[in-house]
Amino acid sequence: MTVSIEINVFVKTYQKLSRYKDLETEIDKMWNLKTKTIPVVIGALGLIAKGADCYIAQIPGNPKMAEIQKKMLIGTAHILRKILSIKIF
Repeated sequence: MTVSIEINVFVKTYQKLSRYKDLETEIDKMWNLKTKTIPVVIGALGLIAKGADCYIAQIPGNPKMAEIQKKMLIGTAHILRKILSIKIF
């Protein structure tokens, strides 16, 4: 799962797929297990990629997009709170 700035959401999706392709192949060969990379990339402000719904549907447990976006927004707010509370003298 990746949280990126809004303009990088589409680029990050393809980066995740290509980055983990070698790992997928290695697991297939070593343990004879079928693997599939499911990229979930959401922007820091909640923007999702166009085809993200079909990726989300493949995750066991059937999570809702609104729940995932809420978790990302809470994470972004936590980071901002931490950064803004730093006192610079």
